[in-house]
Amino acid sequence: MAPNKTGVAFWRSFAMFEGFSAEAIAMLDSVAMARRWSVGETIFQRGDDGDYMIVVTQGRIRLSLLTAAGRELVLRYAEAGDTLGELALLDGADRSADAVASAPTEGLVLLARDFDRLQVAFPQTARSLITYLVQRLRDTTEQLESIALFEIEARLARFLLVTLRHVFGDDIPDAPQLRLDLSQGELAGVLGASRPKVNRAIMALQDSGAIVRDGSVLRCDVEQLTRIAEPEES
Repeated sequence: MAPNKTGVAFWRSFAMFEGFSAEAIAMLDSVAMARRWSVGETIFQRGDDGDYMIVVTQGRIRLSLLTAAGRELVLRYAEAGDTLGELALLDGADRSADAVASAPTEGLVLLARDFDRLQVAFPQTARSLITYLVQRLRDTTEQLESIALFEIEARLARFLLVTLRHVFGDDIPDAPQLRLDLSQGELAGVLGASRPKVNRAIMALQDSGAIVRDGSVLRCDVEQLTRIAEPEES
């Protein structure tokens, strides 16, 4: 079954389209095409033409690079509510990473030619896109800073806080629950650490009371996570 396209509220739930007018969104709605990908299916590879982007409505997609030594470097996971492939769509460059479905995934595909027509018809969308790209740059800088400057426990705490903000926005509850569907191996790829180190970091966060695990659900103490995430300020 194709994902439901639910108009303005649906499209504005994605950061990239948050500032789009109702008229621009109506055009998006008319050109988007529903797609499905099975587990392990390659969606695109580094070097492919960047002639479309994906709005993820269900599932999870792994974005990664293969090093010269044959090791996979995971950049991030795109889940429901995320977009991917938009940078190549906007600048016309080739794909900069590989994208593989790591769960049964559904999404909406926007072709570059349709997006170009939309920008011509609604030039005011440029401001919204600039705001989105600046935030992406800040997120990337924060991720690199975490890997370069922080110990693994702080990296994990920062990752959980970013994920909580992604789920709850600025109104994070005092004791939020977070369903984390990533395996420890997948989490290790995101954090730039080995699986045993990630396992020890999870145990350390549990011992400190920052998280309580109930299967794949984490009950989080935001104040404690924040203290661990910024150790130089504690």
